[in-house]
Amino acid sequence: MKQFEPLIHENNLNAIIKSAFDMDLSIDGGWGYTQEEATIIHHLNGIPLTQFEHTFASMRAYGEMNMSLPEDQRYGSINVNETHRETVHRDDKIYERVTYEISAMKEDVYAALIDEYKEGYGKVDFDMEDHFQRRKESTLKREVIHWFDITPIA
Repeated sequence: MKQFEPLIHENNLNAIIKSAFDMDLSIDGGWGYTQEEATIIHHLNGIPLTQFEHTFASMRAYGEMNMSLPEDQRYGSINVNETHRETVHRDDKIYERVTYEISAMKEDVYAALIDEYKEGYGKVDFDMEDHFQRRKESTLKREVIHWFDITPIA
């Protein structure tokens, strides 16, 4: 499985998110790669917890798989889906350890397949089955874990 470099936050996670995604999140900590670098959620701003966590996980995936890579190595069509959730109580803190499956395609491959689909759709000689098989074969899937410290909001 392809490995992606962890994102660096240097204690400015909020500034990174504001700059890259124009969002203000009430968080601290890290990108959630480990329990020690858990993302500390202070306030949900009216958003359900699972949606808040999914939004953050999507930002991390986009940062790892697109924004931090050279243009010719970037992934697009990034989808994040939760597959497992576990609540962990440790040292008077409450954590959620959330597992996500992320699927994505190289941007140039995805763009070519979309163009091919638009061009061929509805034409007699367009092999829809072959097209979708190649899309499936071009899709990268990876499993990631996010640690969230939900103690402040629990």
